Amino acid sequence: MIRKLLLLIVLLCVGGMNAQETTLSPYSFYGIGTPKFKGTAENRMMGGLGILADSIHLNLQNPAAFAGLKLTTFTVGGAHHTGTFKDNNASESLGTTTIDYIALGIPAGKLNFGFGLIPYTSVGYEIKKHTDTENSEFEGRGGVNKIFLSAGYQLTKHLSLGVEGGYYFGNIRNNMYLFPSQVEYGTRERNRSDLSGFKFNFGLRYQRQLDDKLQLTTALTYAPETKINSENARVLATVSRNSGREVVFQQMDIDVQDTKLTMPSEMSVGAGIGQARKWFAGFEYKYRGEASFSNRSFEMDNITYTQANKYTLGGYFIPNYKDITSYFNRVVYRAGFRYEENGMRINNQDINEFGMSFGLGLPAGKLFTNVNIGAEYGVRGTTKANLVKENFFSVFISLSLSDKWFQKRKFN
Repeated sequence: MIRKLLLLIVLLCVGGMNAQETTLSPYSFYGIGTPKFKGTAENRMMGGLGILADSIHLNLQNPAAFAGLKLTTFTVGGAHHTGTFKDNNASESLGTTTIDYIALGIPAGKLNFGFGLIPYTSVGYEIKKHTDTENSEFEGRGGVNKIFLSAGYQLTKHLSLGVEGGYYFGNIRNNMYLFPSQVEYGTRERNRSDLSGFKFNFGLRYQRQLDDKLQLTTALTYAPETKINSENARVLATVSRNSGREVVFQQMDIDVQDTKLTMPSEMSVGAGIGQARKWFAGFEYKYRGEASFSNRSFEMDNITYTQANKYTLGGYFIPNYKDITSYFNRVVYRAGFRYEENGMRINNQDINEFGMSFGLGLPAGKLFTNVNIGAEYGVRGTTKANLVKENFFSVFISLSLSDKWFQKRKFN
């Protein structure tokens, strides 16, 4: 019954992730969208810290973390995001609910496996500009998702290695409207790019006991630069609007060359110290190289893509995981902080971001089942140079189920 229920959850999540609008940020106007967080709710509560791994939780950021898995583990997560978007003239508040990931980890001795689906970028914006001579509107929807297969191998007692193969797919749809002032007719340009390609991510984890209590953990990941395919289409039309309804008078398909988009290299390195099943504190640095888009739909004159950097501090605390008399002593308390240089310079302004997060890991039902509930507050961008400053707040939740699904049963 449980496995049938999980299959139903998988089907609903896969369908929902393909249809959902996962961002409201005007900065998703640039490139192939706003990068999405590529980890679990447990990681996100700690500022996005991705160096931890244990026997009953999945770490989707470092494939080497699958090596320590002891039980078959299924996890699914989602969130509700609200944001206030402010420029020099006005502000607006919006909200959206998303499915953030779905994954399964399977232990098989020293070599363990994992696979799942997770968003990579998201596009969702509506921008309007009005001048004395013309009115222009920009709309965008879509994004890129990743299906991944990971393998983690326990090379020695202290060292594990991992590799992830990811297939990236999705589409991005951009509409531009231009209406000269006091003219009934305007121009609509529709662009669509269908994206697909492969990318690999390699991971390493080293964990060693320093004494009877303290444990050192270090981790490294590297994903080399790669190119993905972009199949492009463009349609021009003359349109008018009557009572909010769009009327097309003339439409023309434009031949557009298919292109390649550069997915930049990515690297992370981190270290932390703690006591197993008691507490942990760690730091992580992440790097992303310059993006390159040889596609008119993604190129803009006012933006320069630069190296992106992310700095994370985070950890957890468990009062007493063995305490069967006090539920809250077995709760995992997590918190973290992050600062990001997003790799975009728009109108000569760097777009930076910071976030503070916290959350609880709540034991539920069976010993190795837990519900994770957390929240994050952050700020992105600036109002300088006619740009937009975002204040966002996210509440996220995940379910993690662990069991010996593939254990052979013995009969007398």
